[in-house]
Amino acid sequence: MTQISEEFSAHLRAAVRSLGRRRFVTVTGAAAALAFSVGLPGAGTAHAAAPADAAGLGGNPFTLGVASGDPQPDSVVLWTRLATDPHAPDSGLPAEPLPVRWEIARDRAFERPVDGGTVLAHPEFHHSVHVEAGRLAPGTDYYYRFQAGPWTSTTGRARTAPARHARVGAGLRFALVSCQRYDQGYYTAYRHLAAEENIDAVIHLGDYLYEYAINAAAGARAYTGEQRLPAHYNRETVTLDDYRLRYSLYHSDPDLQAAHAAHPWIVTWDDHEVDNNYASAVSQDDDAQAEFLVRRAAAYRAYYENMPLRRPQLPDGPDLRLYRRLHYGRLAQLDVLDTRQYRADQANGDGWKLPTDASRAPDRQLLGAAQERWLADGWRTSRAVWNLVPQQIVVARRRNQLAEPWPLAMDAWDGYPWARERLLRTVRESGVRNLVVFTGDVHVHHGFDIKEDFDDPASRTLGVELVTTSISSGGNGNRRPANWEAMMTVNPHLHFYDGRRGYVLVSLDERQVRADYRVVSGVTVPGGEVSTAGSFVSRAGDPGLFPA
Repeated sequence: MTQISEEFSAHLRAAVRSLGRRRFVTVTGAAAALAFSVGLPGAGTAHAAAPADAAGLGGNPFTLGVASGDPQPDSVVLWTRLATDPHAPDSGLPAEPLPVRWEIARDRAFERPVDGGTVLAHPEFHHSVHVEAGRLAPGTDYYYRFQAGPWTSTTGRARTAPARHARVGAGLRFALVSCQRYDQGYYTAYRHLAAEENIDAVIHLGDYLYEYAINAAAGARAYTGEQRLPAHYNRETVTLDDYRLRYSLYHSDPDLQAAHAAHPWIVTWDDHEVDNNYASAVSQDDDAQAEFLVRRAAAYRAYYENMPLRRPQLPDGPDLRLYRRLHYGRLAQLDVLDTRQYRADQANGDGWKLPTDASRAPDRQLLGAAQERWLADGWRTSRAVWNLVPQQIVVARRRNQLAEPWPLAMDAWDGYPWARERLLRTVRESGVRNLVVFTGDVHVHHGFDIKEDFDDPASRTLGVELVTTSISSGGNGNRRPANWEAMMTVNPHLHFYDGRRGYVLVSLDERQVRADYRVVSGVTVPGGEVSTAGSFVSRAGDPGLFPA
């Protein structure tokens, strides 16, 4: 691809910097220009260049696996990204479109084909492919694969959602995952999750990658010899190339590839896909906001390129509308939230701090006004038995020490108490039924009741919150972390706490939702075993967690 000249980039960067804190819209075009060497191909330009012959590629281009996502009753997204050399900035591919054939069938042998075709993998999108396969039957398993030249990808399994008004008598099963820092451990949990049967979707709750530098040994993975990583990973991700390379590294993991191929995924992000604890246009290090929006645009672009997302999630410079709604018959409505892109900056310097007037300011936003309205409208019209809310940060109040005064986490909903009060008020006023919040971020398993008044344990329970631990972030972890006794003592609405790595299996039918907290024996060496650390249920019409 033609690169912007260094001189032009310097002038443009200076111009953007001079914008300072002017309105967001004024930097959108400049941010896109800085983040991308070429713009998004439009209908005319996307097909202008003659496609290259994929048969001439120097090796297998399907080194990053396949994925499916965002199931609807009649369609599902199919994803892959071509790369003969995942560790090279250009992925070892020519800067030209490459034809990719796709097919979807009812069986693994592809003897009962359903649909297929040829699409172009554009260099502007880092040779990623997003196919929205349609004309599918609801609640049905399908198998898909891609071909480029003489190479054929691995076969993936997709499953469509049940028909919009179906009863779904057989129930549903989801897996909750989060936080997979590559250099802090192996993706052992994904190897076990890939083998789990009858999963309708994996729900990823953020921190798919981490922006921090990774040394040649890949940290805890302790790579040696030919495994050692190129030097360009040993810096924080800032540019579009940085983020793209980091996704290449993560996607190259065989256990992650297996989990993607085994089940469809529904994804949302947290902070590390861009920058630790960023808030809207505010970076962790308080960079000039115009410059940070350039970085955010690059990160959002790379996120779209590497996730099985639909066309409405195509980024527009530093904007990407990730919140969206999915339906699983009459049994479940999923309202996928974004708590990063629209929030006010964390109060009191972030971290665990005592609440102040700054953190308690009524006008501080976490979801943003538009997303709040969208969520409220969806709850008011919901007819689902279960209303599921995949999002990133802990909703329930958490105190982490035995004695007062109690600090609270400024980055979580505790740091935005009026935003949480609006959320709970909407629960009450909308009459939404059987609320279950899915959460990641904190690298531990939690099970909470969501109380109408967290200061009054006897107050009404409005729903439950299932928090999944990390896949690898934080290393092996411990069954009882150092603050386990304090957390279990001063938070009567907390019913379960385990600090090991793993995932949560969520099973639901018209009577109850069940959470099985799965943990692995370790992640700093490969080959750990998986077990169930605890199981809890919440009954329809009677919110609250109880041991299964």
